[in-house]
Amino acid sequence: MSKQIERAGIPVVHACSIVPISKTVGANRIVPTIAIPHPFGDPDKSPEQEKKMRKELVQKALRALATPIDQQTVF
Repeated sequence: MSKQIERAGIPVVHACSIVPISKTVGANRIVPTIAIPHPFGDPDKSPEQEKKMRKELVQKALRALATPIDQQTVF
C-alpha cells in the first residue's frame, strides 16, 4: 500500500519489525520497529522508558519522511 501512495506523490514511511519483508514489497522509506506484537513499544519497559522509545521512533519516522531518497532506504 505504501508503494501505491508514493506513486500518487505522497511520501510514506513504512515502520516495520521485519525489514526484509518491507524491502520485498517495495517500501521506499523503512524504519525498523521493536517487535511484531509491539512495534512501537515494549511491555517489559517502564511507562517512562516506553514513552521515550515511542517518541524516538516517531521522530525517526518524521526525519525519514522529510529525507529525499532515490532508492529503498532503511533509517
